Amino acid sequence: MPKETAVYTHGHHASVLRSHTWRTAANSAAYLLGELKPHMKILDVGCGPGTITADLAALVPDGRVTGVDAAPDILDRARATAAERGLDNVEFAVADVHALDFPDDTFCVAHAHQVLQHVGDPVQALRELRRVVKPGGIVAVRDSDYAAMTWFPSTPGLDDWRELYERVARANGGEPDAGRRLKSWALAAGLTNVTASSSTWTFSTEEERAWWSGLWAERTTDSAYARRATERGHADEAALAAIAQAWREWGAREDGWFSVLHGEVLCRV
Repeated sequence: MPKETAVYTHGHHASVLRSHTWRTAANSAAYLLGELKPHMKILDVGCGPGTITADLAALVPDGRVTGVDAAPDILDRARATAAERGLDNVEFAVADVHALDFPDDTFCVAHAHQVLQHVGDPVQALRELRRVVKPGGIVAVRDSDYAAMTWFPSTPGLDDWRELYERVARANGGEPDAGRRLKSWALAAGLTNVTASSSTWTFSTEEERAWWSGLWAERTTDSAYARRATERGHADEAALAAIAQAWREWGAREDGWFSVLHGEVLCRV
């Protein structure tokens, strides 16, 4: 189905991986952790470099975690992450969330972090997550919401960044304001026992500002997102350079503060 076709906006540039490898179960899946039991079998969709996957595996020592991603190359990084931690209850495979290659009722939990904003048909993706989860299990998804991100001080260059990012992401077939839509998508997918919540990442200390602004400045000029922005006529290199500079200037502000809102849903099957 053409609707299911979407391009991953960020790609796997070093600036993107700095963000992805920072993610942990604690800072990115706290809403799920209280539901986990040592014996559980978990599917982690869109696992990327595997840091959250490895954390989940450590939390279910008598169970097993399967991490899947649409990009084969990133799975080598995920396998290395698991090996470095000495985990033997985790495996990785290539998969399309719209058509998972697993039988019905396979997993206790299906988890997806920052995935549905990048897929062509998030409702179909949720149907697939529901299909592979056993009765009594959980579908857990969390996504950021770009329109709800907020910062101080007011910086026109960051307004330009958000407007451009949302245009590029939607042109790629995704929905950058996914966080607010998760409950709606879950209900449309036929999930009825849905608990919705939200949580944030906040970047305010000197170290946090330098890290967050630096990776976005680099991502704006050097990543796959930057190439897609210029190749499709959304921005030229001068505009990208100006946005990158705005990020650096914000990061240098002692009073700088940035909050990333995430929507979350726990769906009991």
